[in-house]
Amino acid sequence: MGLTWGTLPPGLIALPGVYRPQRDTRFLAEALVHEDLTPGKNVLEIGTGTGALALQAASRGALVTAVDVSWPAVITARLNALRRRLPLRVVHGDFVVRAAGRRFDLVFSNPPYVPAPGAWPASRGPERAWDAGVDGRGVVDRICSAASALLRPGGVLLMVHSTMCGAEETVDRLTGAGLAADVTNRAFVPWGPVLRARRAWLERQGLAAEDEEWEELVIVRAECL
Repeated sequence: MGLTWGTLPPGLIALPGVYRPQRDTRFLAEALVHEDLTPGKNVLEIGTGTGALALQAASRGALVTAVDVSWPAVITARLNALRRRLPLRVVHGDFVVRAAGRRFDLVFSNPPYVPAPGAWPASRGPERAWDAGVDGRGVVDRICSAASALLRPGGVLLMVHSTMCGAEETVDRLTGAGLAADVTNRAFVPWGPVLRARRAWLERQGLAAEDEEWEELVIVRAECL
């Protein structure tokens, strides 16, 4: 399936170690185009990185809160918002803690989802933007568990991740939490350097076929009934 990329703010800066917009970012940006981001809508982004997607939402008038566990990412997103003169609330910390007691019209995330050997979560470094435990679901599952408490009635969760960590499981978890969930779009992208570097481990785990070169991405959309 070909990708129609959403429009992201040009010329974003990124401090060292901050995840720069990639194909998955642009895939989620395209999904955001079709959501209601009119003025007054309250929006939460989990794991903002450079703030690219949060700024896309803010440019349409939404009231956006962006959260990230990385201080360099928080500083980067704040700088990018200032450069574009867009109102964006960027906070540091765990999203469950920082969003406690609030409900949103839209929650979206491009979370870490790459299966990774070794200890998780990483405490620092760029790897914390993509490594997500041996099954790749370390952050995805936390978002699924928290979604119903974060959304207003009629509110929507949008999340992008690889089928390598189980699209059906994500849908099942969200459905089990009382949301109406489905995969709304799929796309194939070539493997990047992270997957290529751990090919042998992924094959041993049964997460990739021999000589596999393409990764399937999905957009999962869930609505609070």
